[in-house]
Amino acid sequence: MVVEYRVEELAASVGVRVDTVRFYQGRGLLPPPRREGRVAYYQEAHVERLRRVRELLTEGFTLAQIGRLFEGTERVEPADGLLTALVAETVGERTLSRVELAAESQVPEAVLVAARSAGLIEPIMVGGEERFTREDAEMARAGLEILGYGLPLQELLALAVDHAEGIDSVADRAIALFDQFVFRGADGEEKEVDAITAAFRTLLPQVTRLVALHFQRTVINRALDRLRSRGDQEVLERALDATRTAQLEVSWRR
Repeated sequence: MVVEYRVEELAASVGVRVDTVRFYQGRGLLPPPRREGRVAYYQEAHVERLRRVRELLTEGFTLAQIGRLFEGTERVEPADGLLTALVAETVGERTLSRVELAAESQVPEAVLVAARSAGLIEPIMVGGEERFTREDAEMARAGLEILGYGLPLQELLALAVDHAEGIDSVADRAIALFDQFVFRGADGEEKEVDAITAAFRTLLPQVTRLVALHFQRTVINRALDRLRSRGDQEVLERALDATRTAQLEVSWRR
């Protein structure tokens, strides 16, 4: 048996006003209801869609962005195709304001502001507002733990600036490669958004793992070289033993 709702019942089931339902419908965010004369009847699909709209608004997406995500088949310019893939990859994950990020990571907001300025964490812009991800919270906690070993904050931030300047250039080149060889097919035509999203979803964790493992290997080799140059054999042997047992874990939540 199909359960149907009148507009008042639909609004009550989701916890919004009737005017809100009609406003979203006018924006094309809800499918047309079944009508009998002047009475509109809504079904479970409308309830689910309305809840999804509310969830995405909570995440910080604008109504225009939500509309484009729901359409899915609209023609987008090449520059927007990758953006759509990026948005599709993050939809459904809760993003955080800076205040929420501070609470989540237990890092003082002033430190987050400094880290943001240094490029240590970088927000995504959603509806004109800076929003942060769970990964930003993890990075902030990692940074706080590093500081706990006595590294000066300003020195760490300066190191982050140097890293950010280098990684920006590498990232731009990587995106250019993605655009040239993945974004477009052999005929040079732009692929469908779903195909771009699938490729991005597969490639991003692998690229992340590749970069992280390479960085770890470089740090280990440089550190061992410095220990050898100092001639501290006991510390060197213990460090070598640590590198044999330590493994970098790079996880990716889908």
